[in-house]
Amino acid sequence: LATREATGGLSQQIIGAMETTDKSVLTPGDPVIIWDKDYNAARQAVEDGELEGILAFPADFTQAVMTGSKTSLEIITDAGAGWARAALNGIAGAISSQIITNKVVIDATISLLVKSGAMPADDESIDEVVQQLLSQAMSGSMLGGGESFLTYRINSVGDVKAGNPSDFVIPGYLVMFVFFAAAVSAQRIVWERQNHTLERLLASSVNKESILGGIYTGTVIKGFIQIIVFWGVGILVFNVDLGLSPLAVIVLSVLMVIMSAAFALMLATLARTMRSAASLAVLTSLLLAPLGGCWWPSFLYPEWLQNIAKITPHAWATTGFNKLMLFGANFGDAVPSMLALLVFTLIFGGIAVWRFRASAT
Repeated sequence: LATREATGGLSQQIIGAMETTDKSVLTPGDPVIIWDKDYNAARQAVEDGELEGILAFPADFTQAVMTGSKTSLEIITDAGAGWARAALNGIAGAISSQIITNKVVIDATISLLVKSGAMPADDESIDEVVQQLLSQAMSGSMLGGGESFLTYRINSVGDVKAGNPSDFVIPGYLVMFVFFAAAVSAQRIVWERQNHTLERLLASSVNKESILGGIYTGTVIKGFIQIIVFWGVGILVFNVDLGLSPLAVIVLSVLMVIMSAAFALMLATLARTMRSAASLAVLTSLLLAPLGGCWWPSFLYPEWLQNIAKITPHAWATTGFNKLMLFGANFGDAVPSMLALLVFTLIFGGIAVWRFRASAT
């Protein structure tokens, strides 16, 4: 190490604290730090190949640190001395980090002393105290010696309770499989249309609304059975926590069922064959589930993907469940998700009524 500062500068105190005076106390891998008091001679020694490298402090180092202005440490190494260059870079980084840490603490200390009237507020007195404190801090803290100006204490107030993964997994699977089961049931409706069952029902004075209502009710009942099984197993086996408002969780589940049943009706009216109905059911279910946050939390998505996900009923349902079961929300916080599912139900149901046909042609 070398410095271009005059005697008494901060750099000399830092080098003095870092200089290796007893090699016997070094552990394997520790560098031997030598103070070369002649900067020009040290630089010439590197150029002549006698030294692998030096780290030098600039002439304005103390003034720059005191005023907070920009300064830099100079590293001079032989072109082939890669290890020496890496070591000197590491030392320079350690010095810079230590100076920044101590300077922040000292500036805060000086500010408190001045405000309390414990020391004069003139620049000369402040500079003198700052240099004294910084010198003491750097001399004591470099290479792990001395006490730090900044101390802290950690008090443990108890272990952090890990969240239950089932509080996310169970609602996500409920949304995905309730929707999937309802969507797949659309092919049954298509089959009844293809074998003219729906036509015979209409011919026997049963109106269209009764047929749609019966199909819809059957799908809803199957959905209710699913959510009872999901929540029963979740609570009894996986210790699922329904949050502060279990009623909101139940309402969301019911809305998910009636929305899925409406989607199944719509899909059945749009598909012409059983094969196309089955394909569309699987495709939409497997696309909307991950996009809507059934497989992983949608709140971890980037903002643009969260906005896209809002076009799916799954995203609104999982967002509502996550608010209630993961983040301690109340009933009112889940109302937007409930309203969104209700809107999807009306849209899907309206399309189903509009497009309904009893014949296969």
